[in-house]
Amino acid sequence: MKKILLTLGLSAGLLLAQNARDIMDKVQARDDGDNIITNMQMQLIDKNGAKRIRDMKTFSKDKGDDELKLIFFLSPSDVKNTAFLTYDYDDDAKDDDQWLYLPALNKTKRIPASDKDSSFMGSDFSYSDMTEPNLDEYTFKILKESEIKRKSGKVKVWQIEVTPKAEKTIDETGYLKTVAYVRQDNFMVVRAKYFLKKANRLKYMDVREIKKIDGIDVATKTIMTTKQAKRTLHKTILIQTDVKMNQDLKEEFFTTRTIEKGL
Repeated sequence: MKKILLTLGLSAGLLLAQNARDIMDKVQARDDGDNIITNMQMQLIDKNGAKRIRDMKTFSKDKGDDELKLIFFLSPSDVKNTAFLTYDYDDDAKDDDQWLYLPALNKTKRIPASDKDSSFMGSDFSYSDMTEPNLDEYTFKILKESEIKRKSGKVKVWQIEVTPKAEKTIDETGYLKTVAYVRQDNFMVVRAKYFLKKANRLKYMDVREIKKIDGIDVATKTIMTTKQAKRTLHKTILIQTDVKMNQDLKEEFFTTRTIEKGL
């Protein structure tokens, strides 16, 4: 009898693991639009509540299963004309490419894998947060099903533990593991808890607002908070406005020459 129960338990565990991976596959396969232009505001809030605001314009385009993305900083003056270019490859054998143009130095810097755990432009988001993870580099486990409160009411989510398989992935992302909250109705990650390798810190991501634009669910307000124990160290708020889908964006636009030339 014990052997039968053990076998059933193992089968159930394998099934849960498979279901967790299936869910994350659907997260990445979710339709998030194409040929998109948006206005974005980044609010940087320090531990004392002081706020700095940066205005940006973003462009993204699907190239087959790959995604190309450009971010131009418009203001304030200390970051104006800074630009960021990402090639997010679907091919797991290829490392994503990222470049940052720094106008003060008139120089384009390629972001190496060893720096992708660094802060993106002083925010609580890292360079690795700007691309989708390679799911084959992780194991997945459904912790439980729960509900989270939103303005429209409660929504059901899966809480999925995401654990890197190798130290190399931890070094590149800076995360020991992540707990992702995936909405069951649209497969969006609407909340996440990141366990950082450095300084025993945690990051909390929360999608506060979602709007349906041209039939696509778009996160229009996202907050990322860095904490040490119960103390908030820093917070970043990203707000997207004037989101336009299906724009006439050419593949040739997404180049280092474009970020150096500017808008």
